[in-house]
Amino acid sequence: MRAAVVEGGRMVVREVPDPTPGPTDLVLRVLAVGVCGSDIKTVGWMPDGAVMGHEMVGEVVAVGDEAAADGRGWAVGDVVVSMPATGCGQCRDCAVGDVARCATGEQLGVGGRAGAFADYVRVSARESWHLGDAVPPELGAVVEPLAVGLHVVNRARLTAADTLLVIGAGPVGLTVVTWARRLGVAEIVVSDPQPARRTAAAEHGATRTVDPTNEDLGGPYDVVVEAVGAAGMVGQVVDRLRPRGRGVIAGVCLQEDPFMPVMGVTKDVDLLFASYYTTTEFAAAARLLGSGDIDYSSFVTARHGLDELPVLLDKLAGPHAERKVLITPSGR
Repeated sequence: MRAAVVEGGRMVVREVPDPTPGPTDLVLRVLAVGVCGSDIKTVGWMPDGAVMGHEMVGEVVAVGDEAAADGRGWAVGDVVVSMPATGCGQCRDCAVGDVARCATGEQLGVGGRAGAFADYVRVSARESWHLGDAVPPELGAVVEPLAVGLHVVNRARLTAADTLLVIGAGPVGLTVVTWARRLGVAEIVVSDPQPARRTAAAEHGATRTVDPTNEDLGGPYDVVVEAVGAAGMVGQVVDRLRPRGRGVIAGVCLQEDPFMPVMGVTKDVDLLFASYYTTTEFAAAARLLGSGDIDYSSFVTARHGLDELPVLLDKLAGPHAERKVLITPSGR
C-alpha cells in the first residue's frame, strides 16, 4: 500500500507493507483523514519511518478473531471511526476512558503505531465506533476534532451561565464553539486575525468575533480557551479571566511561553491544559455527527489526494483560511 512516511523531517509517499489485524484489531481502508495543526508542527520531530495521521474514518476490510467475537457486530464494509490510541483496558487511566494516557497502550500517527496517512490503517476495535449513515462517510474524519472540542468544554466545566472567549478559530476553536452553543452559552466571543476564520466562527455559533490586531478582546470572561498554540497565549488567557475563572490551554505550542504567575495568583484562577479525549467523549462526538443532528459539511473546505500531502503541509504551515483539510487516499 501507499503511505506518507517521515524521512528526514518531511513526508515522502512510498510503498509499505499492508497492515494485518491482531486479535483485537480492525484493518480499515482509509476513506478520509484530517490534517491537524499538530501534524504540521510535529512532523519535523517524528522519527524516520513514522506514518502520521490521526483524524480518521475508514471502511472495514479485516477483523481480528477476538474483535469478531466482541458482540459489536463488526463486518467487512462497515464505516468506522477510531480513536488514534489504544489502551490495555485494565489500568486506572483506561478505567476512566483516558486510553491516550495508558502507560502500556499505543498512540497512532505520532511516531508509535502507524497512522492513517496511508491506504490502510490498523486500529483497535475497542476504541472504534460505527458511523451513522446520516452523513457522508468521509465526514467521519471530523469526529476526532469534535471530540477534542468536547473534552476542552468538559475540562473548562463550561455551563450555560458562563461567558466564553475562544482565542483561535481553527478546527479546535470551532468545535469548542459548537459544543458551547449546544450547551446554551449566551456569550461566545471568538478572536482570530483572519476574516475567513471569523466568518466560520460566526457560522458555528459565535455571538461576536474580534480581530485581535485592531480590536479589544473584551472581558473579563468566566472561561477562556486558547486554541492557537503560540508563545504569548498563556498570558492572554490569564489576563482575560475574571476572578475565579477557568482557562484551558488546548493549542500545541512547541516553545517556551513565559507569563507572570502573579496575574493568576491575584485572581485565584484555574489554569488547565487539554489534549485528546475520553472514550465517552469520542463516542458522543461520533453519535452526534453520525446522527446528522448537526450540519458540519461546511467544516471541510478542501480535499486532496495522498500524493499531495507533502507539499500541502508546507502550504498549511503558513497563513491560510482553511477550516479542515481532508486527505482522501483513494483520490476520490
